[in-house]
Amino acid sequence: MSTPLRGAVIGCGFFALNQLHAWRDLPDATIVAICDRDPARLVEVGDAFDIATRYTDAADLFARERLDFVDIATTVPSHRALVELAAAHCVPVICQKPFAASMADARAMVAACDAAGVPLMVHENFRWQSAILAVKAAIETGRIGQPFWGRVSFRSAYDVFSGQPYLATGSRFIIEDLGIHVLDVARFLFGDVTRLTARTRRVNPAIAGEDVATMMLDHVDGLTSIVDCSYATRLAPEPFPETFVEVDGSLGTLRLSQGYRLTITTVDGTSVEDVSPPLLPWASRPWHNIQESVMLIQRHWLAALRTGTEPATSGRDNLKTLALVEAAYAGASEERWVATAEI
Repeated sequence: MSTPLRGAVIGCGFFALNQLHAWRDLPDATIVAICDRDPARLVEVGDAFDIATRYTDAADLFARERLDFVDIATTVPSHRALVELAAAHCVPVICQKPFAASMADARAMVAACDAAGVPLMVHENFRWQSAILAVKAAIETGRIGQPFWGRVSFRSAYDVFSGQPYLATGSRFIIEDLGIHVLDVARFLFGDVTRLTARTRRVNPAIAGEDVATMMLDHVDGLTSIVDCSYATRLAPEPFPETFVEVDGSLGTLRLSQGYRLTITTVDGTSVEDVSPPLLPWASRPWHNIQESVMLIQRHWLAALRTGTEPATSGRDNLKTLALVEAAYAGASEERWVATAEI
């Protein structure tokens, strides 16, 4: 057994707890230090995960620790400075999504890690959900033939603001926070995008940004997809945090529906498979599908570090997903189709 890779986590907030649980379960890594600006949070999280080495300053962390990687789990405004700091110390880095506040920042972060010769991965975990992986595998079998139309949908009225109140304050909300995941799933399933358009709306008067978005995408091989997301849609039972997928192909159809039911219909008939994610010991419903995906993407990161291969959601790859976010906002504000080459 190889010596576990030494990692640190910067940012100990709401979602980082999932990452810390996953790191603890992965034998190929050990978190040797944590960093957060809030001393009380450091005590709470450090004690909960038995991590004795704690910093309030990331510069001190990098200066004093010997690290094989760092997991940046902070909010967007701090990402560029922290990624560039990691690159300056030649430490491979995972960065939480959204990757950056602008394409210029994202490209600078990728360039900094390239110049330092260190891997950079974005924690874009939705494509690592076991149900989404099952959809990808089913498409690749060829059972439904050549896909020509698709839809990736996330609609809910779940109160995401109670755990992350900052989400209610930004001028951008659902495309930047949730839509980025759904757009990445569309890229993962259907290929890269040549152009898109979008329409947005704010239904909840208590928030600053949009909480409904509908996007139409043209993919490189001619497939058209719809990506839609909403935090203003009341359903029973509440589907949060499930992502639904529809694919029409030349030989049949595929539907990932509520309750993690994967239905495939061809001329030979219809099959239904349960692709529910496992409930990890530390996970809780309904978050367990996302929590499992956190563990899967972090396992992928460790494998990429060990083998020297580029991770699937590398910074370079995520530039394409981030460009879709920017194109969607431009398409919505200008009510036009936006070519991804423009971004």
